[in-house]
Order: sequence, then C-alpha cells, then structure tokens
Amino acid sequence: MRLLRLSSWLRFSRRRILLVPGLLLVLALLAGAGARAQQPGSREAGVRLAREHARHLRRGINASMWFAQSPGDYSAARTNRYMDDGDFQLMARLGFDHVRLPIDPDPLTRGPLNADGLNAEFLGRVDRAVRQMLAANLAVIIDVHPEEPYKFRLRQGTGNGGPDVDRFEAMWAALARHFAALDPARSPSMIFFEVMNEPEVEDDLRWEGIEARTIAVIRKAAPENTIVAVGAHWDSLPDLLRVTPFADGNVIYNFHFYDPHEFTHQGATWGTGWWRYTHNVPYPASAADAAAMGRVLAQVPDAADRLDMEDYFLDDWNARHIRLLMDAASAWGRANGVPLICDEFGVFRDHSDPQARAAWLRDVRTALEADGIGWTMWDYRSNFGVVTKVDGQAAVPDAVTVEALGLKMP
Repeated sequence: MRLLRLSSWLRFSRRRILLVPGLLLVLALLAGAGARAQQPGSREAGVRLAREHARHLRRGINASMWFAQSPGDYSAARTNRYMDDGDFQLMARLGFDHVRLPIDPDPLTRGPLNADGLNAEFLGRVDRAVRQMLAANLAVIIDVHPEEPYKFRLRQGTGNGGPDVDRFEAMWAALARHFAALDPARSPSMIFFEVMNEPEVEDDLRWEGIEARTIAVIRKAAPENTIVAVGAHWDSLPDLLRVTPFADGNVIYNFHFYDPHEFTHQGATWGTGWWRYTHNVPYPASAADAAAMGRVLAQVPDAADRLDMEDYFLDDWNARHIRLLMDAASAWGRANGVPLICDEFGVFRDHSDPQARAAWLRDVRTALEADGIGWTMWDYRSNFGVVTKVDGQAAVPDAVTVEALGLKMP
C-alpha cells in the first residue's frame, strides 16, 4: 500500500475530471494501436488466456502484514498464529474468489538457502498458506512486496540492469518455477505472479526494462501462469496510464486506488504528516457542507495543509468523481486490449466514520465492477480490514464493510 502522498499534479479537480477521461482515451488509442502493431500473433493467444484466468480475480482480499510488512518478526511462531485455514474458509464463505499474498523477498532469500537460492523453511510456510487457499477454492496472487531498502537497491545501476536486478530475476525464476509446480493441474489458472508491489523507481524507462526482463524470466519458468504487471512508482492510476503493454500477452495490468488520501488515510501516522490530525472526515464531500468542512479544517494546524484539506471538499469527491476515474482506467484497458485489476483499495478504519468508509468502499467497488475491472480490497485483518481478529482466534467479519463490498455475511 502507498505510504507517501502523490505529487500535487496528480490531483484531479472538478474541471479536470470532465476532461481527463476523453483525453486519456485518445492517447491510449494511439499508444495501444502502436503497441499492438509491434506484437507477434502469439500475443493474442496470451491475451485470451489472461482474460480467461482473470475470471478468478473478480472479488479479492489482501492477506497483508503476514509474510510481508513485518520486518521485525517473520518467525513461524508469529506467522502460524496470524492467519490459518479457518480464515481462508471464511473468505470463501464471504464471497471472495481470490487472495493477494504479499511476500517480503528479504526473508525469502536469507540463508540458509536451498539449491534454488530460497529459504526453504520460510518458503514452506508460504507453501502451506497457498495450499490452504487453493483448498478453499481461492485463487492466489503471489505478490513480491519488499520494504524500501530492497527497492532502493533495485534503483541502482544503469539501463535496466545491475547486480541487484540480476538477483531479483533469479529469485523470481525460482519462485515461479516452484509455484508453477505446486499444483500442476490448477496452478496455471489459479496462481498469479505479481512482479512487484509499488516499485518506487523514479526512472519509468528503467522500471519498464526491469519489468520486461522479469516477465520473460517468469514466463520461462511458468509457461501458462498469468503475470500481473505494475507501473513504475506507486501502482497509481496515472502510473497505469503511462505503461506500454508488454510483448507477452498473458499479463493482467494492475493499479491501486486510495484517492483521495485526505479521506482514505485520515488519522494515519505514516505518509504526509498532517493526516494524523484528521478524523471523521465526511464522504461524500462537498464545499456546500460548510459545517463539516469547517469542523475538519479546524483539525489541521498548518495553513498550507488546511488548503490541501479544503481542496478535498472543493473537488466534490463522490460516486461520480470516482466512476470517471475508473472509466479512464477502463478506456486504457480497452484501447490496449488488455485485462485490468485494482488489487489495492481501502480506507484506514481507526479514525474514519464507519458509514462514510462504507460509502467510499461501495462507490469504488461498484465503479470497478461497472467497468469490468476485478478488485482486491486492502485488507483482511489489519487496520484497513474487513474483519477483526485476535491471533489464534476466529475472525469476526464487519457487517457494514461486508455489505459495502457487495458480499454476504456467512
């Protein structure tokens, strides 16, 4: 998930919102036509396979803070109690059809290593989780989800190479080979490989080269599994629109959606510093609601930050605003003839009003579904979660969130 604020130029005003989708469609049509003209005929067969496999990725959930995002403790004692088979059975009963499984590459490649260069003990625990998901008839996105130091190392080098890029590709070759063989009958259609979560590579061309090389490595190790490709920075919607589709057709293109962060990250202690002061921010939002705007602006100490918060109300964030943004993603996908997924979206729940949070989740989910885009909510049991859970105990679904996602309580 994103930890830093998007640059101000990525903010969509009410006026821009009316113009951007049409402009993006024109640009995407031109880019897409050029990309397709350069691809071999076999790419079309790959796209058909990706679309077929994408049917397993309609409604998903992130199994976060488990095998990634916990650099202080990846011990078996912790991971074995954090989530278990009962959680996957509950996911299936709620109506989810897939799980995105973030995996930190550092413990995966830290010694002792097996012949493939992976930590067999850590991989074995991941294996058990994947098998339990498949047994619950849940598809799995294997998501390489590193911390910032790992991403920083990948940014070093010239062109699209460097020793850390070589190690990254070697890890992916072993990982893809392993999971392609985990369940040969089901793996091609039920296990997906996401190249990397939010790469944060400033040079778009460098990331494009790294990703193209990595896709080729994965494809050699797993000829039929579908790959999930990402943009260079934060997997944001603008990142998606800058991507040139790859020669490999068996690829689904991904973006994340947390806009507007003034709402989704209210009260967060990471990212932009002043978010921590805000709570009970309304959604939908409008400058016409002067009382609500005044109440929230009074929470923000600095004048410049208050202006950012005021923009949230001035931009009229509502279902139509969100739908227009999703339409822009959908137009890019149609123009390039590729399937899409939004595999992160959510609202920090610690300081948000439950009904406002549910309204935003419902508007994002319905907009994605209206455009035929699969989704994966962030997340299962953490502070963006759909359930509350104590380690080792049964999870308790939140009925308001379940309803907002169009699912049913078990």
